[in-house]
Amino acid sequence: MSTTPNFLILAAVLLIAGCAHDDTRHPTHSAVAPGGPAAVEAERALALAEAGDAGRGKAAYAVCSACHQPSGLGKSDGSTPKLAGQHATVLIKQITDIRGDVRIVPTMHGFVRELRDPRDIADVAAYIEALCNPPGNGRYGLSDADARISEGRQLFARDCADCHRDTGQGDKAKGYPVLAGQHFRYLVRQMQDIRDGYRQAADPDMVKTIKKHGNDKLQSIAAYLASLETPGTACEPVRAGR
Repeated sequence: MSTTPNFLILAAVLLIAGCAHDDTRHPTHSAVAPGGPAAVEAERALALAEAGDAGRGKAAYAVCSACHQPSGLGKSDGSTPKLAGQHATVLIKQITDIRGDVRIVPTMHGFVRELRDPRDIADVAAYIEALCNPPGNGRYGLSDADARISEGRQLFARDCADCHRDTGQGDKAKGYPVLAGQHFRYLVRQMQDIRDGYRQAADPDMVKTIKKHGNDKLQSIAAYLASLETPGTACEPVRAGR
């Protein structure tokens, strides 16, 4: 997998703000930004240039909390990802892609468009990044967990770690998402959608890498990632929504 600095998103982590249940299931070539790709890139650049104020971002996050939970832990059934602790660069990328229809998530469009400007985007991303993470949410819990995790560790080290780093911590500067501690079912669904062409704005190198894996291997990779603890601020155990 290439380490070229760009903003790839995996199963990562991940869709931000609002009710992010499913991307519209159309091939990736169908998404067109109303203002054109240049407008999306310009808004993203402005948001990335902002420092981001988590205090201000708390108020902006109110529109996200109904689905992603006030804690940012999402839902362990895989319908809504965990956002807490995700890199602000990744969150900004996804918010601007969805606002500009580069990534089609109808249930989120109205929510992300309530953010008024690049400063709002940077603020809400800073707030989400600072949220704490309790241990053990959304893990793979069937009887073959040990074998799944062991296989997934090997597959991840071989195919994914160059970009997503050795323990799934991602890379904030390059915009590679945190995958460690994401919900198992969400990871599986997103990897399948990326492989099968339903996830818009996926990194081409990741699509190429992930296409060689069947569902069984993807489940093992997801089981391994879900077994890891999300880096960042830890907090007391809290159950994610269901």
